[in-house]
Amino acid sequence: MVFDILTLFPEMFTGPFSASILKRAVDRGIIRINLINIRDYSPNRHRTVDDAPFGGGAGMVMGPEPIIRALEAVQQKRESKTGPVILLCPQGERFTQALARELSREEHLVLICGHYEGVDERVRGYVTGEISIGDYVLTGGELAAMVVVDAVSRHVPGVLGEETAPATDSFADGLLEHPQYTRPRSFQGSEVPEVLLSGHHARIARWRREEALIRTLVRRPELLETARLDAADRQFLRELAARLSRMNLNG
Repeated sequence: MVFDILTLFPEMFTGPFSASILKRAVDRGIIRINLINIRDYSPNRHRTVDDAPFGGGAGMVMGPEPIIRALEAVQQKRESKTGPVILLCPQGERFTQALARELSREEHLVLICGHYEGVDERVRGYVTGEISIGDYVLTGGELAAMVVVDAVSRHVPGVLGEETAPATDSFADGLLEHPQYTRPRSFQGSEVPEVLLSGHHARIARWRREEALIRTLVRRPELLETARLDAADRQFLRELAARLSRMNLNG
């Protein structure tokens, strides 16, 4: 899979893309990350890419010409002229695990990093979608692009050493992930749950599922409205709700 990232600050990506899982995936040729400096496509010798907004107001706005010239140059090099072109901005669709999985099926993905007070509205006529990684404002789209590349790459076959890992991550089936333990068995008086030491795979699987349900109910109850739940899950949640209700009454 190829990621083409249009940015004013390509140097920001050096650290995150030069270590750990992403670096190994790049080295093995599973993913390719191209950093395109938007300033290289500025129409003037000063390489300016922004200007004051029409109508007045604070800050500067990224002009359309450098961005679209950079995008057209990227698309000319592509084998396929189609594929998502995503603008990273606060007004975009909320980024989710489901969206990351969907984007991972693409061969190419273009990410445009906004900056300053945003981009000229006419740029939106050239994109296929907009993504926000949360309800807050960053200084630019670079950090958001890093998040998108990381999350999407995890779903590309071969990127992770354990191919089943994405299926057990938080949000994979709409729930938060269950608690995890490793050695030592006892740490400062805190013990690993006995069920995890039992070797009984069915019991371990059920314990993990129930702990995921509990954690989701406590921390993100709204996720249960759309999570994939079976009859056993619903029965467990009913019993859990009844226990909590009794505890509240007794308290």
